[in-house]
Amino acid sequence: MDNDTNENVSNSERSPRIVSNLSKCIYIAVGMLSLGLGIAGTALPFIPTTPFVLLTAICFGKSSDKLHNWFLSTRFYRRNLDSFAKGRGMTIRAKIKLLIAVSVFMGISFVVMHIMSAPLAARIVLAVVWLCHVLYFGFKVKTIR
Repeated sequence: MDNDTNENVSNSERSPRIVSNLSKCIYIAVGMLSLGLGIAGTALPFIPTTPFVLLTAICFGKSSDKLHNWFLSTRFYRRNLDSFAKGRGMTIRAKIKLLIAVSVFMGISFVVMHIMSAPLAARIVLAVVWLCHVLYFGFKVKTIR
């Protein structure tokens, strides 16, 4: 009986470690994917860079100190998100690129919702979210010259 109890205790003690390792792997995978999309966004005008770089920093921060510190030291991070993360603001180019991408994707969503006869309330919510993005990034986030 004692052996069965000891085995159950040791299995239950290992379970949080397995979940923790699995969540770290998921954070790393999502971070790598968002890093790739962020890098693609530097060349493709219809993909926003800043949200993907921000997601990468969050995911790497939750997965590994070493990976997070490496990412924060890269030129890519410093060029795209460092000033925003430190509260200094964003360049006008970054703001325009972000707002164009958000507008295009939300515009496509709005058209699809219209075609699919989505409820008017859903379309209004989408329009309000878009307006909040424009107001926040256009006026609230400081523009760096």
